[in-house]
Formats: sequence, C-alpha cells, structure tokens
Amino acid sequence: MTDNTFRTEHDLLGEKQIPAASLAGIHTARAVENFSIAGRPVHAGLIAAYGMVKLACCRTNRAIGVWQDRPKAEAIEAACREMAEGKLSGQVTVDALQGGAGTSTNMNVNEVIANRALQILGRPVGDYATISPIDDVNRHQSTNDTFPTALRLASIRRLHELERAVVALQEACQRKEKEFAGIVKIGRTELQDAVLLTLGREIGAWAEAFGRDRWRIYKCEERLRVINLGGTAIGTGLGAPREFIFRVTEELRNLSGIGFARAENLIDGTQNADVFVEVSGILKASAASLFKIANDIRLLASGPDCGIGEIVLEPLQTGSSIMPGKVNPVIPEAATQAALLVFGLDTTITMAAASGNLELNHHLPLIAHCLLESIDVLAAGCKHLSTRCIDRMKADEKRCALGVQNATASATALIPLIGYEKALDIMTRARLRGISVREMAIETGAISAGQFDAAIEAEAVCRLGSPGLITGSK
Repeated sequence: MTDNTFRTEHDLLGEKQIPAASLAGIHTARAVENFSIAGRPVHAGLIAAYGMVKLACCRTNRAIGVWQDRPKAEAIEAACREMAEGKLSGQVTVDALQGGAGTSTNMNVNEVIANRALQILGRPVGDYATISPIDDVNRHQSTNDTFPTALRLASIRRLHELERAVVALQEACQRKEKEFAGIVKIGRTELQDAVLLTLGREIGAWAEAFGRDRWRIYKCEERLRVINLGGTAIGTGLGAPREFIFRVTEELRNLSGIGFARAENLIDGTQNADVFVEVSGILKASAASLFKIANDIRLLASGPDCGIGEIVLEPLQTGSSIMPGKVNPVIPEAATQAALLVFGLDTTITMAAASGNLELNHHLPLIAHCLLESIDVLAAGCKHLSTRCIDRMKADEKRCALGVQNATASATALIPLIGYEKALDIMTRARLRGISVREMAIETGAISAGQFDAAIEAEAVCRLGSPGLITGSK
C-alpha cells in the first residue's frame, strides 16, 4: 500500500477521497479543511477523556443488549480504551477552535475508534458496514452530551494536577516560613516602611493564600461532576433508551473513579455553561494570588545593590546582552505572565458562556480550549515558582538587620514602651541627625539598649498585640 492509495467515503455533501491508512474519515477531513484557527489540535486531555466517555457508552450499550456480535463489541471497547489511555490522541487532528459546538471533535473521535476497532477485527479501515462511526460508536449519543461530559472529566483530571502544584507551592512557603522565622525585617505598606515583622511571618502569609487556593480548587470537582450524558441533542434524551440514560452515568463513574451524577435537568445541563465560568473564576482567584506573591518576590529580591534585597534568588541565566553581571528574577516574571494569561482566558470563557443561544452553547470548543489551557498554565506557573524559585531562595540576614537598625519604622516598636509622641520625636531627630533610631533612643535616655533590642527581636514583633497595654488606657 502506498501513500497515494485512497479510499472513498461519503456524507451528506457527497464523496471524498481519504488516505487508505487513515483512521480518521470524511467528517474529520472536512473539518481539517474548514478550521485552522488555533493552529493546534484539541487538548490531549480532552481526547483521552472523550475516549473514556465513549467507553462508558459502549459498555452501557453492550450491557443493554445493543450488540449481539461479541467480537464487534469487544473491538469497539478495546479501541475506546486505547483512546482513553492516550494511544490514539495523534489521530484526532481537528483544530481546537471549530464551529459546530464540538461536532468535528466528536466525529473525529467516532471515526478513529471505529477504524481502530476494524483493525482489531482484522477488517479494512473504512468498512463502515461492519462498524459504523455513527450507528455504532455514537450510538445513543450526541456531541451535545458527550463533549461537555468529556470536558468535565478532562477538567477534573487536570484540576487534580493543579491542586498538587498549589499544595507544593504552599508547602514550599511553609518551609521558608520556618527557615526564616527568626529574621526581623521591615514590613511595608504602600511600598513605604511601616512596622517590623519577620521574614518568616511574611512568607507564612503567602502560604495561607495558597492554602485557600488549594481548598477552592479541591471544591471545583463538586461543580463539574454533574453531567448531561444521556441527554443527546438538547437534553430530552431523544433516540436513547431510558435504560441507557439511567445506566451510562454510573458506568462512567465506575470507569473514572470520579463521583459523576446525572443532572436532574438534562436540558439545563445541555443549554448552560455557567459552571465553567464558576470554575474559571476560581482559577482566576488562584492566579491573582500567584501574581501578587510572585511580584512580592521580585520586590524583595530587587537589587542587588540598590534595591530592597532582603531575599536572594538563585541566578538562573544571564539577564542582559549589554549590562555586565545583570541577573533577572526570571521565574517570578514567568509566573506573573502565566497569571495574566489566566486572567485573559477567564474573560473569554465568561463571554463564551454568556453567548450561548437557546438549547446549546456553540462556543463549547472555545470554552474547552481556554479552560484546559488555564488549568495547565496555572499549574506550570505554580510548579516553576515553587521548585525553581521559593525552594532555592535565601535570606540576606545582614540586609534585613541593617534595615531594621537604620529605618525610622523601628520607632513604631517603641510606642508600647514610650508612647507615640516620644517615638515620633526620636524618629524625627534621628532622621535630622542621620543616625539610627536605636542610637537616638539610647542617647536621649528614653530607653536602654537592652529594652530597644528586646522590642525588635523576632518574638516581640511577631507577638499578637502588645503586652502590658490596658484596653481603654490613655
């Protein structure tokens, strides 16, 4: 057989020559011709999830007695398994962005499974009289219930990966919180010196934010596990027997290990895509944490000579083609770019979900493309920030101590001992004299060296509230 050997397939629009060895058929060929917008195929995770959805449908049809031909049923099931395992992903070549609400993806999947099943039976590819992409592989299904179900399954799987990445990021911050627990530094509000805290407590707040993100992401599965499989075209179940509708979700639940439940209102499940907006909003919240904290790292590591420089990042690559010795905070910068991309994708998902009409949202391929990309890029951003930045960063203890000694903000720590007015006077005079607050406080006799040092030690600046103060005292 040569590359010039073709087989003839037909559809509503007529006949078309298909390469004889291709597992895809005429519907895929037309879609490939029509759509080349994204320039890349459907997400591999969605394809694998589609394979599992088709396997659930195949096994349900077999259980209710659709196929009396056991070898045929086993061949279809085997082909579905191969797709679910990612072995056939390269055969699904339709563009990620496509018209038709995902019909091109569904038909590409149907054709590949049918032709692979034919190969397993030892039959020629394209022998649709033996195994049909529509009458067999797509039996009792529609794009409109299989595509959103596959998207939910793919999203849950990818969210598990994202959750692990966020947990690792939280744990990286917790390790640094302990490592830097005794390092006192200047806390800043509005980029101005404020009060003292420890570097450990500052990073501990990052860990708390990532902990909330982890919990939100974990709860996303509850939103996504309600599916409309069995609803076929618009949620009425047209063309599917009741037994199939009642059993297919349970089959998918058993295969995937995910607690899927059939939507109480299958028409609502087919019409509306608001759940994807909700999940995307949670991703956006996580991206906001990632963006803020990655930028904090950039600020705290700024320098090395004339910036804040309280933390030191591992140098990973040369930072300039013209400035000798310059090293940039490339990992935090990359993480912020990942977050910004998630913000933009969230806006697209929101508008796409809002733009559905009547019984179906025709933008489902766009929603799938953006949602899965959001999850992937956010997970990658978190992994990079934890493993290539936070895990490797160090504290410049001398820089932190020097800031505490010289900054007028350290006068705030004296307020519980000498009051606001005296602390303000010491700070003002220290600034005029060009000496440290410590030196001025001791010189004026307002406080001893031992008292000053005790007021700015790690335990004191991390203590909740100020001991010795009486509520209502003047």
